Amino acid sequence: MPAQTAKFPGTWQGVLEVGGGVSLKIVFHISADKDGLHASADSPDQSAFGLPCDSVSVSGNVIGITMKSLGASYKGTLENDSTINGNFNQQLSFPLVLKKNDVVAKRNRPQTPVGPFNYKSENVSYPAGQHILAGTITVPPGNGPFPAILLITGSGPQDRDETIMEHKSFAVIADHLTKQGYIVLRADDRGVGKSTGNFATASTSDFAADASSGIDFLLSRPEVDKKKIGMIGHSEGGMIAPMVATSRNDINFIILMAGPGVQIIDMMAEQNEAIAKSVGISAATLKEIQPLFKSVVRAIINNTDSTAAITAVTTITDQWAANTDKAIIKEMDFESPASRTTYIHEMVRQFQSPWFNYFITADPSKTLEKVRCKVLAINGDKDVQVVSSQNLPGIEEALKKAKNKNYTIKELPGLNHLFQTCTKCTVEEYGELEETIAPVVLDTIAGWLNKNVK
Repeated sequence: MPAQTAKFPGTWQGVLEVGGGVSLKIVFHISADKDGLHASADSPDQSAFGLPCDSVSVSGNVIGITMKSLGASYKGTLENDSTINGNFNQQLSFPLVLKKNDVVAKRNRPQTPVGPFNYKSENVSYPAGQHILAGTITVPPGNGPFPAILLITGSGPQDRDETIMEHKSFAVIADHLTKQGYIVLRADDRGVGKSTGNFATASTSDFAADASSGIDFLLSRPEVDKKKIGMIGHSEGGMIAPMVATSRNDINFIILMAGPGVQIIDMMAEQNEAIAKSVGISAATLKEIQPLFKSVVRAIINNTDSTAAITAVTTITDQWAANTDKAIIKEMDFESPASRTTYIHEMVRQFQSPWFNYFITADPSKTLEKVRCKVLAINGDKDVQVVSSQNLPGIEEALKKAKNKNYTIKELPGLNHLFQTCTKCTVEEYGELEETIAPVVLDTIAGWLNKNVK
């Protein structure tokens, strides 16, 4: 083995701070053979393991790793035998320091279902356009037919369990509902886990097409009651479920868990302010967050060329800084032109990606105005990502316009975006809490289904 590559083989771990208090553990497994270095990656907090790395290159003490299916890469410098200092890139660039350590610690998640189960659990796959989705279907004991539910994940590359910081919320929901007599299908997002396809180039409409393929798969199963098929969507999944429901005539019900009910630009502006408030940002600075965010996003939307977008946003942020109190500028870390430049480039790159370009211009309320099937919409009153006081009324207003006769809107006290009972109620706390999903949520969903579907 060449001397320059001899120090790289092994297991390297680091924590990726992706913003808003969210952190993800990243693990690279690097090996060597006669053809050079090879690698696979894990994201334990998302229950994603063995992600293929397309190439590993070394130049001196600098290593580069690419993962084309996720549109991601890592580049870092070997500082000593046990430390690589670099950046992880996936639409945005984030610092990531890797430490050589073969032991990967796990957090305590007592609600995660562990077999043997008193129901059938089967790994399945089915076509979705040009790719294949892989998932798990759980079927109650007995002959059926049973009502069936497709689970739809939130934003970002998610596995079938919607694993976030080692919380497997979809596994918990599937286990609970299958024991209640429902068939549940959950699948890895395209390009994630055992599903094929390219996640990085997909938009919300593509994920809606994938969800529709999941409904087709359920219709093909003999155990399924074809007149009682529905969906549960979390976060962005709560935007996708109505899209699928209004494009078909065979959806009996949808359940929206922290689904958006207003224009996404308004939802995200409120989200940014709520997250900032949860970590103690001052009231004066909070007032500046939404107007600045909306001005920046609209400038990016109106300038499809990235250079023009950067110029437009630079003008906006420079003018804002020139007319804003210095204490506010400091609290927002916008004191120097360099810090504003970093923010500008990251915003332009993020919002001009295929997914964000579609997502930020969407108005879920317009789709909800066409929903005729049964609807349950729930949200936690401590959610700082999809704020309940903004989005639940938006959902209700849209369903009234749809003249929908069978819907329930319910705000659940003390719960965050993952429907955990929270204390600090910050995004960062998701991983600190042992509870994956509050029992009241499982009971609310099952109770509504038993009354309105079964």
